[in-house]
Amino acid sequence: MTLYDAVRNLPLTIDGYDLDGREQQVSPTFLRKTTLIRLHGGGEEGVGEDVTYDTPEHDLQQAAGPVLPLAGSWTIDTFSQHLATLPLFDHEPDQHAYLDYRRWAFESAALDLALRQAGLSLGKAVGREARPLTFVVSMRLGEPATTEKLRAWLAHYPGLRFKLDATADWTEELIDELAATGAVDSVDFKGQYHGTSVDTVPDAALYQRVVDGLPEAWLEDPALTPETEAVLDPHSERVTWDAVIHSVDDIEALHWPPRTVNVKPSRFGSVERLFAAYDYCDAQGIRAYGGGQFELGVGRDQIQLLASLFHPETPNDVAPRGFNRDPAPGLPVSPLTVTPRETGFETA
Repeated sequence: MTLYDAVRNLPLTIDGYDLDGREQQVSPTFLRKTTLIRLHGGGEEGVGEDVTYDTPEHDLQQAAGPVLPLAGSWTIDTFSQHLATLPLFDHEPDQHAYLDYRRWAFESAALDLALRQAGLSLGKAVGREARPLTFVVSMRLGEPATTEKLRAWLAHYPGLRFKLDATADWTEELIDELAATGAVDSVDFKGQYHGTSVDTVPDAALYQRVVDGLPEAWLEDPALTPETEAVLDPHSERVTWDAVIHSVDDIEALHWPPRTVNVKPSRFGSVERLFAAYDYCDAQGIRAYGGGQFELGVGRDQIQLLASLFHPETPNDVAPRGFNRDPAPGLPVSPLTVTPRETGFETA
């Protein structure tokens, strides 16, 4: 029996749905918007979050309103099949990944609603208990790159661990400073992003500095060229992947057999594909870790719950939302206690 078999036949009744916008001015140049999908039926509500990054896409969706034909009696599986036939955008979005992000919003809302209607929590449905969740804080080091913000976080939380976005101005001296903190779990090269605001160019010299200076760190999403492959090949067991992982097929197609991969729920689009990845990683001895998409609502709670159920001890990039702001005291520390709701796909 697969993991998906535990939920595929859950009955699901949908009377209709609503859209609920969220936004946060992260910086003078970055207004983050998301859209909550609220499915309702049988006196219950299930919620998911669309984490598409283009702000106008949220404006268009919210202006159009709840136009998709979702009402009816389904199972999780038949609803997913129906959803796959629907135009979730009225045009081709700039990033193909946005199709998965929006589909995940509806699928996660449907899973939440079906579980509530059945009187089950996700943990009960799949036979797992939430465990204390190890998390890391993901960040860039500014322009120019310095350790100032990282040290400010460590002043408040000496045991905090980090996933850092590498940039071309990382010098040997900066990397030495990072190594001296002993707080860096992984380095994200952003080399597998294309057509986004975080794209980076292949930089074999940077990769070499990171490989040598942070010998215990995971190396996420390098760009692969003959020059970078020559640097990374002796350290292939440290290479991990994120942006290219949307399915089991993507994991199987990786350049080097992975020891670990970033299983970001919204990248998979459907519950079936996500749960198949969990099954595959379990069977192959691959350590999954979770990743976030700057969620502003229930989406962050849901990825924390998934991580606590399926891979609580890995360096999960699912820190509480307060860590997306300036360093401040009073935030929860890792490992995080995740308390599921008694019913549904959400935390209490």
